[in-house]
Amino acid sequence: MGQDQTKQQIEKGLQLYQSNQTEKALQVWTKVLEKSSDLMGRFRVLGCLVTAHSEMGRYKEMLKFAVVQIDTARELEDADFLLESYLNLARSNEKLCEFHKTISYCKTCLGLPGTRAGAQLGGQVSLSMGNAFLGLSVFQKALESFEKALRYAHNNDDAMLECRVCCSLGSFYAQVKDYEKALFFPCKAAELVNNYGKGWSLKYRAMSQYHMAVAYRLLGRLGSAMECCEESMKIALQHGDRPLQALCLLCFADIHRSRGDLETAFPRYDSAMSIMTEIGNRLGQVQALLGVAKCWVARKALDKALDAIERAQDLAEEVGNKEARSQRGQDIFPRSISKTGKWLRPEPTCTDFVLIPHWRSPLLRAPAEPAQAALSEREHLPQQRAAAGTAGARCEVPRVRGGDGALLRPVRRVHRREEQPAAGPTLLPHLPPQVPAEQRDPELSQLPPLIHEAWLC
Repeated sequence: MGQDQTKQQIEKGLQLYQSNQTEKALQVWTKVLEKSSDLMGRFRVLGCLVTAHSEMGRYKEMLKFAVVQIDTARELEDADFLLESYLNLARSNEKLCEFHKTISYCKTCLGLPGTRAGAQLGGQVSLSMGNAFLGLSVFQKALESFEKALRYAHNNDDAMLECRVCCSLGSFYAQVKDYEKALFFPCKAAELVNNYGKGWSLKYRAMSQYHMAVAYRLLGRLGSAMECCEESMKIALQHGDRPLQALCLLCFADIHRSRGDLETAFPRYDSAMSIMTEIGNRLGQVQALLGVAKCWVARKALDKALDAIERAQDLAEEVGNKEARSQRGQDIFPRSISKTGKWLRPEPTCTDFVLIPHWRSPLLRAPAEPAQAALSEREHLPQQRAAAGTAGARCEVPRVRGGDGALLRPVRRVHRREEQPAAGPTLLPHLPPQVPAEQRDPELSQLPPLIHEAWLC
């Protein structure tokens, strides 16, 4: 197949793809790849196949074509083509939640000698690297990469790249719990779509609407969240965008859970989980499992909740996501500070979660205050609890800090059979400062007060 004929077939495939005839477009491009001997044409059609499989959620196929494209770029001996192919390889691994590989390939892109494509693709490389750092919960480096990508977009007047970066920044601020900014950046992306996106793919509008829906839900504006998510889902169904469909289903489930409609939330989580398992989005599976766990907790089915959390923990460890791993036992089980400064904890039939001083805390060496009379000595000291024969097991969750700088940790306590737990939530007094400032550990004295709000995510 000659160069002109190869070019015509590629254009034909693009027209079919833009008219939502994706399968026919893939057939045309596959034939070109099989018959054409033109390296330039093969490289271009491989790029089309990578993009198409990415939007369809076929990430393993996307990775396969990205590897073939690198081999073609090396045969062409062109640094521009090599940079583009390594970027596609980085994106493929990002979609498969192989974040360490993504960062490695992005660094390879940035380490290539100066190329003509560097100015155009440098922003996309930084964006992909930022998404990978965000997947690993390395927030500082993620933010630096996003800011770098945003500078590339502004310097090159690349509104499409700016739109994508704004959506990623929305996801970033949602994870760090700055919900106002989590809404601001997707709104900025939607504004860019309205102003410059007449010739763009509808996926940009769908992407901005989805991130707006997530932010609205976190802010408690469930009506607006539902409207944005429905619009995003409509576009995703129209274009056969399976990854976006899964994300919208997850968002729908979270909205229903926030409304207390657990019967509707459960099937949405199951559908999202099914698609994410199919496409290989392990981080999305973690989010779905955590949502299911919160539903089980609302139903007082703690055994099922713990099972879902453990499955989420395993997946989070596979991908290296620290944020999802840290949610085990923190954001799932309801535990918050009331306006009166007291700890609110529910006491189910056999298990409760109580915050007690960490074993290194100076609070353990301080005399008890009258406000702590309700908490017996053996509830404070694990050693005395064990000596008294109280059955229990500690939960391995990240430490949190009290208002006085003391380290606190949650401890799981199982009631003995003869004990009768109190019905309903019980208010326990917050532990006040016990040790004079001059006697405290200087490192602990600099710690901020504990701020822990349950059920926000």
